[in-house]
Order: sequence, then structure tokens, then C-alpha cells
Amino acid sequence: MDSVSWMLCVRLLVAALLGGLIGLEREYRAKEAGLKTHFLVALGSALFMLVSQFGVSDALSSLLLQHGDQFPVRADISRIASQIVTGIGFLGAGTIVLHKRFVVGLTTAATIWTTAAIGIAVGGGLFAVATIATLVTIAGLELFMLVERRIGSARHELQVTMWAEDKKAVSAAVSALTAMRGVTLNSYLVARHGKSGLNVTVALAAPVRTVTPASILARLNEIPGIETETVE
Repeated sequence: MDSVSWMLCVRLLVAALLGGLIGLEREYRAKEAGLKTHFLVALGSALFMLVSQFGVSDALSSLLLQHGDQFPVRADISRIASQIVTGIGFLGAGTIVLHKRFVVGLTTAATIWTTAAIGIAVGGGLFAVATIATLVTIAGLELFMLVERRIGSARHELQVTMWAEDKKAVSAAVSALTAMRGVTLNSYLVARHGKSGLNVTVALAAPVRTVTPASILARLNEIPGIETETVE
């Protein structure tokens, strides 16, 4: 095995290592795509890049030696890399799902996309750039996770007033509110509204970032027999 072949193998190993590091972070967080997925994405991207750089060049060189100027040669090694960027989107899309009104998997899809770019960079021989990108990716994921937790821990007190058709509607509304992520029911008061219906006042505490007056209104508007008056 000559020195060029050794260098190509080193590039593949470095790509697999860097992709595996990002995969470890995702695996630790129990995300949809973990160690094996990111490892293979980086390794495959690097391999595609090496083929586009060296495999295509070798094939063109042999054709030139055989046919000389009679063979029209046009090569663009960036084409395979651009197809990786397109193709990896389908893999990333597979990790994005809608679960209980929340879209999950977007960050994992983004890490798959970034891992592919890191693999391409290693395949192109940009070791320093790929290493820095890997470290920044892992550090960013951990740092922003802490920031999100800090922001998500902030809570606000909300008071919801509504009209309910009957006690069954009241029960459905209270259940819908308490089912929202992070919502704590402090109290609720039910009073007669003239000859028909009930006036309901609900006091609750909720995360500032994930539960807003608009999201509460949207949830209550889906319940038959409930007319929301104010959320403040």
C-alpha cells in the first residue's frame, strides 16, 4: 500500500471518529439517530468525496492516456459532494416526527446534515476545519441544552376565564390544560352563569417558553361546549 492509499485510509478513519463523537452526544441524549447513524454518515460522506477526488481523476487519466486529445474530458468533483447534501436531507427527514403537537427530531436532523459536511471536509483533506467543526458542534449542542433548560425553568402565572356548557365541558377543559407540558393547576372556580352554562376561572402556572396565552386559547377552542373569554 503506497503513501496515497494510507492517506486515504487515514481520512476515512478521521471522518468516522469525528462523526462518532457527535453520535455519542446524540446517543447520550437518547435521540432518534445516535452513534451508528452519525458514524456511517461521516464515513460515507468522506468515501464519496474521496471517490469524486481520486477515483474519477484516475479514471479520466487512464482515458486520456488511451485516447489522447480525441476524448472530450469534463470533470467536476463537486458534483458528488452536492449530491450528498441533497441526499442526506432524506435521511434527516426520517428523524423528524410530530408527537403530541410537538415537532421532535429537528436537532438530530441538523446534526446528521452537519456530520455529512464534516465527512466531506475530511474527505477533501481539511482535517483542521473538520475537527474544529466537530468540537463546535458538540460544544454548541451541550451549551444550548443548558441555556434551554435555564430558560425553560422560568414560569409565569396565568388566569383563564371561560364559559362552559356543562360540567362535562369543564372537566374536559381542565384535563386539556393539565395535559399541556409543564402546566401546574393552582386552582379553579366554577359558578353558575344565569340560567344556562357555567363561568369557570382557572389559575395555573406554566413554562414561559412553551406555554403561551395563544397556545392555551388554541387548545381550549378545540373543546366542544367551551368559549374562552380571557387568558392573562
